[in-house]
Amino acid sequence: MFVITNGKIITEDALLQGYDLFIKGDRIAGIAPKGEIKFAEDMEIIDAKGGYVTPGFIDIHSDYIEHMAAPRPTSLMNFDLSLRETEKELITHGITTMFHSLSIYKGSDYSYKPIREPENVRKFIDLIENTHHQKHLVRHRFHARFEIDNVEEIENLKDYIREGKVHLVSFMDHTPGQGQYRHLEIWRETVKSYNNMSDASIDVLIKTHQTKEKLSIEAIRDVAALAQDHHIAIASHDDDTLEKLDLVHSFGTTISEFPITMEVARRAQELGMYTIAGAPNVLLGGSHSGNLAAAEAIEEKVIDILCSDYYPAAMLHSIFKLVEDYGQDLVEMIKLVTINPAKAVKMGHELGSISVGKKADLLIIEKISDNFPVITGVFVDGELIQRTNYRVTPQETQVTR
Repeated sequence: MFVITNGKIITEDALLQGYDLFIKGDRIAGIAPKGEIKFAEDMEIIDAKGGYVTPGFIDIHSDYIEHMAAPRPTSLMNFDLSLRETEKELITHGITTMFHSLSIYKGSDYSYKPIREPENVRKFIDLIENTHHQKHLVRHRFHARFEIDNVEEIENLKDYIREGKVHLVSFMDHTPGQGQYRHLEIWRETVKSYNNMSDASIDVLIKTHQTKEKLSIEAIRDVAALAQDHHIAIASHDDDTLEKLDLVHSFGTTISEFPITMEVARRAQELGMYTIAGAPNVLLGGSHSGNLAAAEAIEEKVIDILCSDYYPAAMLHSIFKLVEDYGQDLVEMIKLVTINPAKAVKMGHELGSISVGKKADLLIIEKISDNFPVITGVFVDGELIQRTNYRVTPQETQVTR
């Protein structure tokens, strides 16, 4: 049993000061004015030191594991090592539930990633599943990012769903000239950043991608129906037109990842879909692809969720940047990385907010300077898995540090 005291508790509706939070087993057992919870000998007192007490962050779109497993095109690290080292990083960033977004690509003509080979994807899926039965730090889940030209892998995706190893499905189309790469010049620059292809070679590549075989609408509907039968949320990726949005919504899609324009994001919400933007977009001041600026979209209230995308540290820092630089309300911003993603992936009944009876996935967030938040305490399932103490060098010993 734990009592967290001297913290500012952020619930779904308010910021509570002068309250203690009681944890019993894996659950939040009580929230009461300071002093009302009677301390017992078997309770461990956790001093939040004036920091914020929030739910653990839920990241439903991140391909960071791909970088950890294959930091170079010719370097494939041990997968178990990659996953275990990744989760150690994740807790330092406050991420207690991670949807590892493994890409099921047909292939790439300009940026080969060995982790995306079918046999490697299968190994990682099995590894993620096995973490549920072994010692681990965070809650690992699998987000199947399926590129719709990968016709040969569609039966494998269905098998993963039937085996209960998929927790979120998204359909992607990275064909140049639409979606994320609707501006062909941006796609050209992206290709050139990976290698020194000539413009003529890129022209051939564009034509190849624009004429390749893709899954039929019927095949996508079939996979979506299977996912729904297994109570798995379905996402679309890089929605760039209202027509595409209406089409994917007809499949039962409830999440729009990275809508390209403000108009599309607004329409997605009108259809009852959750909208996602990347937290790095907030830190960078805009999209690296020249699309929707996340901070502006959040100001317009058309984004529901922030994900780390490819940079786990961005979730924590984007929240405080939105508060400090854009004047947003902290309670509302915390929802972007907690209860909103929890609801989107059908976990909101157990995770995502500080409420009596819910899982005790909790963070303590302190400031070590006026504008630099850090995670100093992490609970998952009621267990204290990390406590970090930042030090100040005493004046008389500063010479030796």
